[in-house]
Amino acid sequence: MEQMSRQGPLAGVRVLELAGLAPGPFAGMMLADHGAEVLRIDRVSAVAAAGDGPRRDVMDRGKRTIGLDLKSPDGIAAFKGLAAHADVVIEVFRPGVAERLGIGPDDLHAVNPRLVYGRMTGWGQDGPLAPTAGHDIDYIAVSGVLSMLGRAGDKPTPPINILGDFAGGGLMLAYGVLLALIERERTGRGRVIDAAMVDGAATLFAMFYHGVQSGFWGPRGTNLLDTGSPVYDTYETADGKYLAVGALEPQFWAQLVALMGLTDLPDREDRANWPVLRERLAEAFRSRTRAEWEAVFDGTDACVSPVLEMSEAPEHPHNRARGTFVEVGGVRQPAPAPRLLGVPEQDLSPATRLADLSSWGLPDETAAKLREAGVLA
Repeated sequence: MEQMSRQGPLAGVRVLELAGLAPGPFAGMMLADHGAEVLRIDRVSAVAAAGDGPRRDVMDRGKRTIGLDLKSPDGIAAFKGLAAHADVVIEVFRPGVAERLGIGPDDLHAVNPRLVYGRMTGWGQDGPLAPTAGHDIDYIAVSGVLSMLGRAGDKPTPPINILGDFAGGGLMLAYGVLLALIERERTGRGRVIDAAMVDGAATLFAMFYHGVQSGFWGPRGTNLLDTGSPVYDTYETADGKYLAVGALEPQFWAQLVALMGLTDLPDREDRANWPVLRERLAEAFRSRTRAEWEAVFDGTDACVSPVLEMSEAPEHPHNRARGTFVEVGGVRQPAPAPRLLGVPEQDLSPATRLADLSSWGLPDETAAKLREAGVLA
């Protein structure tokens, strides 16, 4: 299949995604999931080794891929030719690298003033840390976010690499691309997006920065939503599985207490009672299996849910009813989100190599010469 069926609100938008780790591909996936035509630019050696076989990485779904030598003058010229026919470039290098290669914003705007140039880094394009290496854990640490995560009295605990790489990085970049595309409709010109994971992570915690300054939010693990309160935590069941409890509001708490048959509980509004309440809840939840508790709380407003393993989640009745998970190329994965009602299902086929680049402005004869020279794969 040489052409994919692209439909949705971003149909017709062309994206060049320079291969990178986590946040860049995630941003490209978010755009492809809603109709954009995403062409992934990888190393020649990587694409040649993979051949024409599909790429099973979920974040490559709905895309096509080629290999291009960006250290070769001919490769740079070819990339500029592709950029001249693109709407968006996603660039994931350290600051200054793209400029040294000759594919920085000024270089590409010279051939396509309408191009939206999205830059994805951890520290941003400027500032004293900009040229240094880092990972998700470093970016959320410097943003102040990591200090808020973890149990009371224990060390800060990173939530895998969700906050920096994906939520604060890739998703923010995709959002920035959409902003720039909307603006381009008014101005006719593309804009450079400086998406930094340290900035994105800080933005995600906007509410909590205010909470700390106002005194509403205390040290990690001592608050209402960070496992400090017994009404918002996880509890082990008799079979070694877990339940998630979020009975914050009084009416939900009342349902939970009634359904569990608990009596003579101390006032939950008094923080001094939280340790006793937690132990009472823990003891009660350990008395039955997770499935037994699921039956008790099913269809109620007690805000108690099973903590499902990732292998279990696709089979949950609610997820099945909504089609929250799909299977593509033998890989089960989350369906595109958010949903735009009335838009047909998107082609989520695993990425394969794109041979015909003529619609991207690269004639077959030119492509053949580049392949023979080892510049294109």
